[in-house]
Amino acid sequence: MARKKALVDSRPLTGRVALVAGATRGAGRGIARALGEAGATVYCTGRSVTGKPSPYGRPETIDETAAMINTAGGSAIPVRVDHTIESEVKALFRRIARAHKRLDIVVDSVAGEDPLMKRYGYLWQADLATADAIFRQAITSRIMTAKHAALAMMPAKRGLIVDVTENDMIGGGGNPMAQAAKLAQKALPLLWAAELAPHGVAVIAITPGFLRSESVLQHFGVTEDNWREAGRKDSNFLQSESPLFVGRAVAALAGDPKVTDRTGMLVSSWELARDYGFNDYDGRRPDWGRHKIDFSVLPQAWVDLFRTGTDLELRWLTTLAGRTKKFRAKIPGRARSRGPRTR
Repeated sequence: MARKKALVDSRPLTGRVALVAGATRGAGRGIARALGEAGATVYCTGRSVTGKPSPYGRPETIDETAAMINTAGGSAIPVRVDHTIESEVKALFRRIARAHKRLDIVVDSVAGEDPLMKRYGYLWQADLATADAIFRQAITSRIMTAKHAALAMMPAKRGLIVDVTENDMIGGGGNPMAQAAKLAQKALPLLWAAELAPHGVAVIAITPGFLRSESVLQHFGVTEDNWREAGRKDSNFLQSESPLFVGRAVAALAGDPKVTDRTGMLVSSWELARDYGFNDYDGRRPDWGRHKIDFSVLPQAWVDLFRTGTDLELRWLTTLAGRTKKFRAKIPGRARSRGPRTR
């Protein structure tokens, strides 16, 4: 009996069904692995499958992600889905409903590693030829997936939808299209949280810290085994986290019976680690929020931009907070339900 209880405690999501869109690599792969580690049955979706990689031209596939989970003792099903095509998204949710009669967790990390989002440049340098493709991959696809996640969860009056984004402030992204996408990935969950609150479904946006994704490791010329060597080039990298860390953050949210208290919020892996007490796979607990960033590794123009942008963001948020409070004060309270009238 004690052994059975210990197994349940170590796998708190046993019996739950999760979908991770964009589980091919990076944060999506880490989240899928962590949900499997916690006992959930995980559907891993994306466009990259064995023998047919995505247009990104990278070697990772959803088949590899699912194999990692299954080899570790979890349960994962890879399904090739293009989340920009609603018929494919709808078919995926129907498949999950037929097989399990439930869906508890949906995480969307689609386009997190899209090379088009990584092209840095100012507004006047933007290559607008790629705008439609970026918006469809990073915004429209997320709306499609969230729409069908909501439809699947609303009848049960429970569920968690998580949007993976970049940065725990408004800013994020290196060009105007990427900035618009990252902002949408933070603001839309806030709006959806209000709409889904009466249905018991929580919606949360989450950001990792300095993520050691496959492409970042390649950029620094290191592997996960010797990643600390990259700290010689950029000391900030020593505070980086593996994709499993943000995955464990999502698993902690999914296992929290009071997760609706966080609905609509933008959270981070490091803040959730403080709250829930989980570590990275190597026992470390990286905390990007408390890290004193070494800005000397960045161009001075970027540092100046961050300074100006942060000052403006503070003014913007303060102004909006004041307006929002005034508008909230005008909204009437909930009308009391009246019972049947008696004579």
